[in-house]
Amino acid sequence: MARWDPWRGCHKCSEGCRFCYTHKGDGRRGVDTNLIVKTDKYYAPIIKDKKGEYKMKSDQLVYLCFSSDFLIEEADEWRGECWEMIKERSDIRFLFLTKRIERFMECIPSDWGKGYDNVIVSCTVENQDKVDYRLKIFDKLPIRHKNIVCQPLIEKIDISAYLNNIELVVVGGESDKNARPLDYTWVLDIRKQCVEKNVHFEFRQCGTHFIKDGKTYTLNVRDLCSQARKANINF
Repeated sequence: MARWDPWRGCHKCSEGCRFCYTHKGDGRRGVDTNLIVKTDKYYAPIIKDKKGEYKMKSDQLVYLCFSSDFLIEEADEWRGECWEMIKERSDIRFLFLTKRIERFMECIPSDWGKGYDNVIVSCTVENQDKVDYRLKIFDKLPIRHKNIVCQPLIEKIDISAYLNNIELVVVGGESDKNARPLDYTWVLDIRKQCVEKNVHFEFRQCGTHFIKDGKTYTLNVRDLCSQARKANINF
């Protein structure tokens, strides 16, 4: 597993962005997250060593643009070159998350067709309003590998109408001292929806404020993922 951030910076665009980890981290470092800039890792997938071999190894999953949004408007002039690199590295799987799925069709290369087989697109949703807006669009898009990421989940949602052709659903809570609570019953309800449609499900992390059996727990950020794994409810 590796990470490739050809650019960095993003704008908050919905309720799920309220406590964005990128904005929080940049704030501590005095960096303006709203400035979208290319990074020195822009060409990372195709850089070669002295032997002429790719430094980024084959047969791995690469998390793409996790300090921004791959479909953000300011990167329109750079994205085409990134698609060329992704196409060249067909030996690697690239996964990106987006809250801007409505821009997808204007951001893909001319030879996209039904999708590149080495690209996984994850559409993120946080509440029912975004489920009904984003997933309605996502459902109709020509993408070979689709995931849904319900993180941060801030209310109970019904995604059952949008689970056709979905490979994985990921659920997670919000990690911030002011985070909105995550109710375990919401997590279990999404799991049930996935099981009924035979879609893989992963409980990725608890929320800082986690409700279970009617009781609210305040968890350390470092424990959110391990506590989710202990639930042992992945499907």
